[in-house]
Formats: sequence, structure tokens, C-alpha cells
Amino acid sequence: MLNFINNLINIFGHFGYQGIVFLMALESSIIPVPSELVIPPAGILAARGEMNLLIVIIAGVAGSLIGAILSYWVSWLLGRAVILILADHKIAKILQITPAKVEKAEKFFLKYGSVSVFVGRLLPVIRHLISIPAGFSKMNFSKFVFYTFAGSAIWVTVLAVGGYYLGAETELIAENFKMIVEVLIIVAILAGIFYWIYARRQKIRGKLNANLANDADAANIEKK
Repeated sequence: MLNFINNLINIFGHFGYQGIVFLMALESSIIPVPSELVIPPAGILAARGEMNLLIVIIAGVAGSLIGAILSYWVSWLLGRAVILILADHKIAKILQITPAKVEKAEKFFLKYGSVSVFVGRLLPVIRHLISIPAGFSKMNFSKFVFYTFAGSAIWVTVLAVGGYYLGAETELIAENFKMIVEVLIIVAILAGIFYWIYARRQKIRGKLNANLANDADAANIEKK
């Protein structure tokens, strides 16, 4: 594991910020490149003074946005039926994409609405698929970009900062790599849950206010 981590660090030392943008764009599209193997090594390099932590985060978020937006527009243009046909192709299966996974992402999107794009950026399996149902459902593009940015910013920052503060302890990372990733995922999921609860409360409050306004209008009409 130590050699594996050192190899990752050397790769990012060679390709720099452009490599982060490229790989995170793939991670946010249909190619499941684990962000857990992209951002933490760059954070380690930042701790060593070979990269800048802020630019690492910016590059990671930029790549996530590029990949997500690409998936969104492709899905928007092709539509649900064509996407499901493509998801059943053997190439899609190589990329670990199936109609069942797309439909699962779609159910998640339909259940939670726009906020699912935010929460989806924090979930391992949903992350690179949530843009697809958002696209063929023709979700408002501005909202899509906002929620994608918010979720990606949180996730990338957690991974980058984690790598940065553990940068001087490469052996420690190697010994506890699995546990570290699991902790980061739990933190991201909790953040997503809290945000979803907040958004849902705001939505319920909005409906209550709308109902009160309608009742007031009805009362005024009856008086007239």
C-alpha cells in the first residue's frame, strides 16, 4: 500500500493541476475514477510544498463541474430512452454502468428533487450517475450547477484537507487508508443529510406559507 500511495503521489507530481482537473472530470462523468485516489495524494503534495492546497481544491471542483455538466447536457440532448439503451451496451458495462444503476439514480433524483444533485455528489455510487437523470429530466441548469458545485466543493475540500494534514505521515495513511476513506465518506454523508433536512424544512415552510396565502385570498373573496 505504501508503494501504491507513493506511485499516486509521483503521478500527480508529474501531471500537476491539469491532471487533477482531467481525472475529476472523468470521475464526475461516466468513467468511475475514484476521487479518493485523486485528491488526497494531491493534498499530500500540498503538505510537502510541491502543490498549493487552494489550487488543488479549485482544480478538483472545476474538474467535477466539467464532467457533471458534460453528462447533464448529453443526457438532456439524448433523452431517457436513448440513455437506457446506451447503458445496456457492453462498453457501458465495462464502465460499470447498467440500466439498473441509471434507474436507481433516477429514483433517487425523483424522490429528493433538486437537492439530490447536492447529496449525490457526496455518495460513492450515485456521484458519477446523478447528472444523468438530472439531464434527461431537464432540471433547471442554474440549480444543477449550483448544487453540483456545492456538493463537489465539500467533498473535494474534505479529501484535500485530509490528505494535507496527513501528508507528513505517509506510512500512517498506508496503514489506515481504508479507515480514513470510510470516515471521510461518513462525514460527507452526514453533511448531505443535514443539508437535505434543512432543504426539506424550507420546502415545507414554503408550502405552509403558500397555503396560508391561499386561505387568506379565499377569505377575502368570500368577504367581497
